[in-house]
Amino acid sequence: MTSHHPLDDRLPAMLRSGRRLRGIFNAIPHPAIVEMCGHAGFDFVVIDNEHGSGNLETTETMLRAARASGIVPVVRCLRQDISRVLDMGASAVQIPMVDTAEEARDLVQQVRYPPLGRRGSAFSARAAGWGAFPGAEHTRRSNEGIALIAMVETPQAVRNAAAIAAVEGVDAVFVGPNDLSHAMGHGSDWKAAPVQAAIEQALRAVTAAGTCAGVLALTPEDEERGAAWGARYFATVTTSLFTSALRQAATQGRDAGAAAGVRY
Repeated sequence: MTSHHPLDDRLPAMLRSGRRLRGIFNAIPHPAIVEMCGHAGFDFVVIDNEHGSGNLETTETMLRAARASGIVPVVRCLRQDISRVLDMGASAVQIPMVDTAEEARDLVQQVRYPPLGRRGSAFSARAAGWGAFPGAEHTRRSNEGIALIAMVETPQAVRNAAAIAAVEGVDAVFVGPNDLSHAMGHGSDWKAAPVQAAIEQALRAVTAAGTCAGVLALTPEDEERGAAWGARYFATVTTSLFTSALRQAATQGRDAGAAAGVRY
């Protein structure tokens, strides 16, 4: 009998494939939502531990749900959690606020096992099947099959986007438009022309460096605009979709009734 390996190692090859990938940020720490995203057909889910309320235990449960539903799990986490998230079996880490190539090189060191990096080795963790898949094969599978995604979210990072993308071991660079907009003095108006110009600059620079570029895409128009600038890794947000659908469901009958003169 062959055991089902807990680590989904498909993402680096997917990022190199040249095809568009569609994913979704999820900050709600419940495995059912991860499964729903998988069954809906998304390529990947970003378990959002930067802005979400999930802890390490709920993260591990969501990683199991991702494996069960066939969706690749990325974890957006803070730097201090990288090691533990990888030991849980994350397929990738997506790290916020990477401003320089030097920071990117340090992240590569944290994500890769020796001789490529300095990640601490433990075969007793979930990523190695609690010891069922130990040794050199686990090290190889992890170094080849776990992706590092750096997030560009400041004007400094935009200027350094090509250098960040060129760091060996960085598999994708994702532009975070909301933080970039705030950093540029435009608040949450990331559709402002200067912010869009900065997003375009970053996406084109990353693509020219031969690395997969990504960006937030809340609408088909966002995705097409990003694709024209070279992006292939697109993500929407569960809460945005839920809120929109719930608001529509809550108001559509009432609005129709009001138009017909019905009082509630």
